[in-house]
Amino acid sequence: MTTTTAPPGAARTGGGDRTTAGPGNRLHGITRSRRIFLLPAGVFLGLFSLYPLWTLVRMAVSAVTSATLNAEWAWVGLDNFARGFDSGDTQDAIARTLVFVVIVTVLGMGLGLAAAIALRTRGRWSDLVLALMVFVWALPPVVNGSVWKFLLADNGLVNMLLVQSGLRDLPVPFLYDGAWALAAVAFVNSFAVIPFNALVYRAALLNIEPEVFEAAALDGASKWQEVRHIMAPAVRPTTLVLLVLTIVYGFRSFDFIYVMTYGGPGTATNTLPFLGYLQAFVRYDFGLGAATSLLTVAGVLVLAFVYARSIRKEEKEG
Repeated sequence: MTTTTAPPGAARTGGGDRTTAGPGNRLHGITRSRRIFLLPAGVFLGLFSLYPLWTLVRMAVSAVTSATLNAEWAWVGLDNFARGFDSGDTQDAIARTLVFVVIVTVLGMGLGLAAAIALRTRGRWSDLVLALMVFVWALPPVVNGSVWKFLLADNGLVNMLLVQSGLRDLPVPFLYDGAWALAAVAFVNSFAVIPFNALVYRAALLNIEPEVFEAAALDGASKWQEVRHIMAPAVRPTTLVLLVLTIVYGFRSFDFIYVMTYGGPGTATNTLPFLGYLQAFVRYDFGLGAATSLLTVAGVLVLAFVYARSIRKEEKEG
């Protein structure tokens, strides 16, 4: 009688072929499930982001006015962009936008980090100040801008304190002088972004082990040396991400300008987003407004690409 023994690596079959799910099949199933869950978000993004963006591109290269908005759009190529640059409005708006973004970024990043360092410790007063900062950050821009418009008016609280304290003989024309108006609106925008930056910076600072500060104190390190050699390196990855977000926030700012100055006095606060609004919805030159707005979108897309790369790099290093 002969007995046949199957080799150790042979698969046993009984009653029919049975397919064993391996790691590759499980991974394929997980990937397919993720795609199914991403499908609603993709549809939403396509309907409310990609399609309007494509319509904006079509409008920017077409002659679209209030008379032709619901008719066939005539192709004009880059004429809308050329008209904007020939008039000088686009160049001036770009320059004002860059100044605006620089002010918002410097104040938002610098004061945000300073607030995070000041509120690094846990305690009742720190929690109270943080709650107040969150309240300021969560205020709708229309409400926030209206409050600051009253504060910075000729007879507002800020000018009243300056005049009565003897620092100024006349009120400062915060909202009525070209240079002052742009700086004032940029300051209010930065004031709105400081709480967010402070909260994110504070979260990064709280990840530093207390023993590190104790060792630095034993070595005789000053507060400035702690900031320079301990805190600054710890928040460097966070700084890159916040820098891109703050620039994007400043680059696309519209609501504070609309509420506080409406682009004035004259055209002093006409940044790219607000100029596009005026061209499209005040002068009803939708093609020209779309071309100006497309320049803003291009700038934001570049910054979004930089942000995505910085996030991916941070995830790899982490």
